Amino acid sequence: MSFDPRTVLEPARPHTLALFRIVTALLFSCHGAASLFGVLGGTRGGGTVPVGQWPGWWAALIQLAGGVLVLLGLGTRPAALLCSGSMAYAYFSVHQEKALWPIQNGGELAVLFCWAFLALAVTGPGSLALDGLLRRPSAGRPGLTPARTRA
Repeated sequence: MSFDPRTVLEPARPHTLALFRIVTALLFSCHGAASLFGVLGGTRGGGTVPVGQWPGWWAALIQLAGGVLVLLGLGTRPAALLCSGSMAYAYFSVHQEKALWPIQNGGELAVLFCWAFLALAVTGPGSLALDGLLRRPSAGRPGLTPARTRA
């Protein structure tokens, strides 16, 4: 009798993915809240980003709104793709010019968030997501769409 770890790990996949989504999105949205509202220590050096300032204020808005959407699992794939793209932009426009490697240019968080959100955009939200609730059969409730079937 041999032990196959897949029999134990496979059932945990959707829940592990959900926890990854929730933790990643919570950390990301904290950056946006700090920049927009000055909470959690504010921006680097304290304070907030001036309203409408490019690109800082818009990045913080994406961090907060996109992070909350991904956290809730609502519109996860498009929101995660937007978050990933914003971090790619941040890396190449802010960090890359300082040095080649993220460890040298301070861009580790931008790279990790970029790839984490890209992974979520590809894999979907996992369990515990509002997306899943909205796709369940509506049973006569307006505004809800039936679940998609796989071929």
